[in-house]
Amino acid sequence: MVIVHVLLALAVLAVLVAANWYLWRRLFRDTTTGPGRARRTGVVVIAGGWILAVGALVAERAGAPFLLQRVLAWPGFLWLALSVYLLLAVLAGEVVRPLLRRVLERRAPRPAPPTPSPAPAAAAPSVAPAPSAEPAPPAEPAAPAQPAPSRRLLVSRVVAGAAAAAAVGTVGYGTYGVLRGPRVKRVTVPLAKLPRAAHGYRIAVVSDIHLGPILGRGFAQTVVDTVNSTRPDLIAVVGDLVDGSVKDLGPAAAPLAQLEARHGSWFVTGNHEYFSGAEQWVAEVRRLGLRPLENARAELPWFDLAGVNDVTGEREGQGPDYAKALDDRDTARACVLLAHQPVQIHEAVRHGVDLQLSGHTHGGQLWPGNFIAAAANPTLAGLDRYGDTQLYVSRGAGAWGPPTRVGAPSDITVIELASTRA
Repeated sequence: MVIVHVLLALAVLAVLVAANWYLWRRLFRDTTTGPGRARRTGVVVIAGGWILAVGALVAERAGAPFLLQRVLAWPGFLWLALSVYLLLAVLAGEVVRPLLRRVLERRAPRPAPPTPSPAPAAAAPSVAPAPSAEPAPPAEPAAPAQPAPSRRLLVSRVVAGAAAAAAVGTVGYGTYGVLRGPRVKRVTVPLAKLPRAAHGYRIAVVSDIHLGPILGRGFAQTVVDTVNSTRPDLIAVVGDLVDGSVKDLGPAAAPLAQLEARHGSWFVTGNHEYFSGAEQWVAEVRRLGLRPLENARAELPWFDLAGVNDVTGEREGQGPDYAKALDDRDTARACVLLAHQPVQIHEAVRHGVDLQLSGHTHGGQLWPGNFIAAAANPTLAGLDRYGDTQLYVSRGAGAWGPPTRVGAPSDITVIELASTRA
């Protein structure tokens, strides 16, 4: 097994090296006429970007001093996103390159046909020029003509410039979308067991805030203000609240104490809580006024609200316990389950849950990552049905790693329960 992991790591490293050499070649080598400062700058930019990116990842997971995490996070994580879209844009440029070359060939001026030399005129009697009073000044030497760039070089520069602009623009817009804050999404979910009195009951689903070295207290305040503006009956925070310790991020999470809903705010752990000290964070969110559901259930006026730990907690003996949370309940009542990962839907179906609320996927976060996320999860985002159980997956409010989203905008979802008896 160790040998397999080593071989896999070497294969990944080889792919990364090849991809970055290809980027350097297309962006710096092919756009210059020879070795020089531009090519050396390209090596420094690409190698330096990856050093910062690896440093940011290691610092976060190793619990390095928070100041160091913040210094590395912005350039390191943004480079991860930028390198993805630089590679995609340069690959797309391979399609454009031959077409652009053909256009330039068609528009290139054709050489003029040679003109015949005029017949020599009859010799005229030579007349000596009149003597000049002052000698003519010597002619200045003509400046050497700069050779025009070759067609291949010109095409390379155009494609490289367009690729860089497209990548920077994509990452810039995707980052702006995250920092601006999540938008509210509203979804109606009919439940057969829901009584008429609960028709229109609103649950604000918040997932994957990912407070950390980049998204801090200001972002948390934006999320809280957005949630409160929907005036929900209940707030469900379904995991991945933080990427860091209570010591470092406690002040950033403080605005959560302002969450307001008549039936309270509830919390279940996500996988990132187990990278950040789950027990400490459960205690902290309880102090802030949220009610953790650690494999537990609460009987609300019109339905049961249950919550299970994330599957990552199994490593610490704190995994999900569906029997503890869901057995011995009145099955005539509707049941809503909070579970961070969509893969937990299969146990929810076996235990007769009516609706599971999840996050975790980020909707893929960075296109084309949505294809990978879709392959790893039963539902990528939105509402789905598994037998008699419905599953809703939020794209999440924040972002992990690069504070950037492309093709998967962040959201806070207001689930409006509908009684089929109404």
